[in-house]
Amino acid sequence: VSDRAGIFGHSMGGHGALICGLKNPDKYASISAFAPIAAPSQCAWGQKAFTGYLGSDTQQWAAYDATELVKTGDRAGTILIDQGEADSFLSDGQLLPEVFSTACKEASQPLTLRMQAGYDHSYYFIASFMGDHIRHHAAALLS
Repeated sequence: VSDRAGIFGHSMGGHGALICGLKNPDKYASISAFAPIAAPSQCAWGQKAFTGYLGSDTQQWAAYDATELVKTGDRAGTILIDQGEADSFLSDGQLLPEVFSTACKEASQPLTLRMQAGYDHSYYFIASFMGDHIRHHAAALLS
């Protein structure tokens, strides 16, 4: 009943939420993600996907990499990321939330990155913190 919106997702969907929110700050008042692929240009899985979808020109990849968008000036309202410390994709170097966090700090992009001990990449992880994400979006949408 409003033109205000928030966006969130999990894993690759979390990456999509970051990209959509950063590219469309006038549309999304808030962004959140569970274990997003936060710097796909810098991880093996992202490099493989980007090569397959976008070709080998790494310059073109930046438009679809949340970390690179923040570095080049794209901004959003508030961003919340939850990441499980026991996530095998984290330990494999595929998610890189610390790289995104560093880019946000350097660019003064507000980010809350919460590392959750004992949680992995599962739906239980999402269900455990979904209420926090709903409250995050509600605060931004109701302000």
